[in-house]
Amino acid sequence: MGKSTQERSGADLKDLEPGRFATVRRIEHGGALQARALAGGVVQFYWRYTHNGKSDRLAVGTYDSSAPPKSLSPTARGYSIAAAAEACRVLAMKHLKTRDEGGIRRQQELKRREHEAALLAEAAIRKQQEQERAAAKNTLGKLLTTYADHLQAQKRHSHADVRSIFRLHLETVWPELCKRAANSISAEEIADVIRSVAQGGKGRTSNKLRAYLRAAYQCALDAKFTGTLPEAFKAFLVTSNPVASTKRDKKFDKADKRPLSIEELRVYWGILKNLPGTEGRALRLHLLTGGQRIEQLLRLTKSQVKGNEITLIDAKGPTDEAPRAHKLPVLPSVQSDLDSLVSAATEGEFVFSTSKGKRKISNMTMLNWAKAAVGSDIEEFQLKRIRSGVETALAKAKVSLEHRGHLQSHGISGVQRKHYDGHDYMEQKLEALQVLLKLIEATDA
Repeated sequence: MGKSTQERSGADLKDLEPGRFATVRRIEHGGALQARALAGGVVQFYWRYTHNGKSDRLAVGTYDSSAPPKSLSPTARGYSIAAAAEACRVLAMKHLKTRDEGGIRRQQELKRREHEAALLAEAAIRKQQEQERAAAKNTLGKLLTTYADHLQAQKRHSHADVRSIFRLHLETVWPELCKRAANSISAEEIADVIRSVAQGGKGRTSNKLRAYLRAAYQCALDAKFTGTLPEAFKAFLVTSNPVASTKRDKKFDKADKRPLSIEELRVYWGILKNLPGTEGRALRLHLLTGGQRIEQLLRLTKSQVKGNEITLIDAKGPTDEAPRAHKLPVLPSVQSDLDSLVSAATEGEFVFSTSKGKRKISNMTMLNWAKAAVGSDIEEFQLKRIRSGVETALAKAKVSLEHRGHLQSHGISGVQRKHYDGHDYMEQKLEALQVLLKLIEATDA
């Protein structure tokens, strides 16, 4: 007759059939100590028990044949039979105490979940700390630079204005604020910055600063969900746009354009017709292309001139839209002016240049040329009054609002025009420019 389970010894464990469970002894408080031979001669101990009519096993540890037989504590290598039985007794006691709450298996599962939750919480805390450390490096100043770089990458020429305004009215005046994490700046602090610019007599600039700041923060806010925005914006960890809560002062948006009258346009044209050199050519082209935006016109390059047509790049609009090509006809009256400017650009690409095309002339240079030419002949003359004067004159001559908009690139609105109307309106633009020339060359009212 074989040995009873109570008498199974260490010698018996050596003869276990691999893969099968063998009961070693019964446990006083329930269940049994079992053993199982694994690959490589290793013997694993288990506590086998029954809960709600279902059998279950919990692993105890490996058998250490060199452990003292009567030791109730495990060694570094494993358990003696007595130590394994003691471990099963402890498990049985715990099971009895928690049987109504699902037993030891349920308690172990809850403990495992608690441990995993604690690990996840620790990982979340570490991640948050890492993000906070990273955010501290991603300052307001860095956000503004990232936004300006984004505009430049999108070929938005406004990036130069953005950099200038940020440098003059933020980095120079509020250096400590620029060193703070961008996501720590409050709406009140933004309002203080804007207020200081407005109270310094630069109301229009204060509104522009606010618009640029709001756009920069919005890029950082949208970067998580907008694939066309650079990933660099995500590092700022912006969760809200503090600039959105500030208020724009509308009174500073009222530009003092005061369009030139037809009579003043005629005086201006009379001055320009005899104005020599690059100044005369540039100002005549500005007027007789319909009073285009100065900045866009001065960016014209030789590659954008095709005979009696030029193509300007209208970079206005959202940063996620490509700049729009704006084609214009050139009247015969100023074709020779254009040809001369192109021919003079022998060392660079810029058409409007005093350095043989290497650099374009600045907006201020153009303004100064116009003011010097006009002198006191037109009261309170400003070059920006040309654009509004041209549109007003064409409106009085019954050129349609739509055709005036296409001539001066006021933008395209509506789904049909934006997505389906591919017509360049060159014929209508030419007709409008011919009307303009007749108006300013007329000698009577």
